[in-house]
Amino acid sequence: MRRTFAAALVALSTAVTVLPALGTPASGSAGSPVLAAQGSDRDPVAGDVLKRAQKSLGSWRDAGRPDARRPETSLDLRDLFLVRSRLDGDDRDIADALLARPTDGASDPYGDGYTVPAKKKCKQNVCLHWVGSTADAPPSTKWAMKSLGTLNKVWKFEVGQMGYRRPPGDLGVGGNKLFDVYLKELGSRGVYGYCAPEYRVPGTKYVATSFCVLDNDFAKSQFGAPPMNSLRVTAAHEFFHAIQFGYDYHEDRWLFESTATWIEERYADPVNDNRQYLPAGQVGRPDIPLDTFNPSGSTHYGNWAFWEYVTRRYGNGVVKSVWNKSAAFKGAPNMYSTKALKSVLAGRGGFPAVFRAYSAANVIANRTYSEGREWPAAKLTKAFTLGKGSRRMGATTRIDHMAANHVVFRPGTSLKGKQWKLKVVVGAPRTKAGGAAYLIVKKRKGAWIKRAIPLNGKGIGSAKFTFTRSSVESVIVTLVNTSTGFQCWKDNPYFSCSGNPTGDNRRFKILGQVLKR
Repeated sequence: MRRTFAAALVALSTAVTVLPALGTPASGSAGSPVLAAQGSDRDPVAGDVLKRAQKSLGSWRDAGRPDARRPETSLDLRDLFLVRSRLDGDDRDIADALLARPTDGASDPYGDGYTVPAKKKCKQNVCLHWVGSTADAPPSTKWAMKSLGTLNKVWKFEVGQMGYRRPPGDLGVGGNKLFDVYLKELGSRGVYGYCAPEYRVPGTKYVATSFCVLDNDFAKSQFGAPPMNSLRVTAAHEFFHAIQFGYDYHEDRWLFESTATWIEERYADPVNDNRQYLPAGQVGRPDIPLDTFNPSGSTHYGNWAFWEYVTRRYGNGVVKSVWNKSAAFKGAPNMYSTKALKSVLAGRGGFPAVFRAYSAANVIANRTYSEGREWPAAKLTKAFTLGKGSRRMGATTRIDHMAANHVVFRPGTSLKGKQWKLKVVVGAPRTKAGGAAYLIVKKRKGAWIKRAIPLNGKGIGSAKFTFTRSSVESVIVTLVNTSTGFQCWKDNPYFSCSGNPTGDNRRFKILGQVLKR
């Protein structure tokens, strides 16, 4: 007896794609800031946080080229800032040294204190501090002035042009009310730069003043790129962290790093340093959730592509709107990252529709992004070639929250003429539970078909179209889990709101069958 497509879909069995383990979490995230005695049951273990910060600013270097964001020095210091009041004795002294400015002296056991008197030059919105001798000295005063000029250009772009709030004033800690940046030898540790929160703004819960430290010369021998290129992207990325500390220094790590990496593209587009992270993000790994923070990888940096997608369609203000929704300053909603994102996209078709289209767009990056021809290819879950002798093929896969799988069907050489069609049937969770699918038909001539596959109340959807060797190159079906449910505040540092996702490991099925007209 001939089975229906629905019956065949139900009966289909195949290999399952599973999200790889990300490693053992170092800690959760949340807590009580410097100069604030109150604690929070969401705090990470203070001792673990201290060790991570020590590693970030200790002698560290990966094999080959150093990486500006591994370890995540700015956010490791953010976490230390959160738990500093829970430390005592020697641990408190070490924390204070790690959080100190270089001009606080030579007592820092990690070598971040200047050992000779510092020079200072203030201009417009920034004061730059540096020394004239020792390993921390820049190669020349001219380089120091280039650094100062670049920092003021970054300020003008991110605050003046993009419209972000200026970092909270530090009440003259650096000698006046301007924002302070210090030059230090950091490249030998594999670090380009960092910013550290310093004091909680009175009357707020998670808003802080801050300062930044940048490498003193960005030598090509250490960083593998022209010094000015490294300076520009690092200044843009790290200063954006200072801005973020003025919104909500307690926010989720993925939002911090993905948006700071995105701002590099806006300010220093020709440098393209952030392309190195795309294979680890959803362009290269669609099966890993959008809100992932991977302590042993670069997923959270690679997902700057999501912000590139939404801002190209809805304007640069989308990112600022998300930060405004997540902000903790007076009168702000103080939503966690994904909740803020959903709120902003609610008036732009909704998160499920936007994320579905974005996930599919990544498999044709060369047509989606202005520089997409230089981007990595997306990972395919399955690829099938159909013909007269193999008319029906399909797969079952499991997908975690805010993630996707790509399945490709190609016409074989036997599908000649015009009489062949392909029917694709998808079985997914109900739409309300996160089920979604998107179709791209790559035609050899004419406009490609790009549209969502509607799902019924049971999560079943289908599409049918011409499928011959001469007319179609391939058909891509993107299966998408748009679930954004979390059990929040569970000390899980990997995902939104330090929570456990409630929509992971959802089963999706897909079946393709060649039919004659």
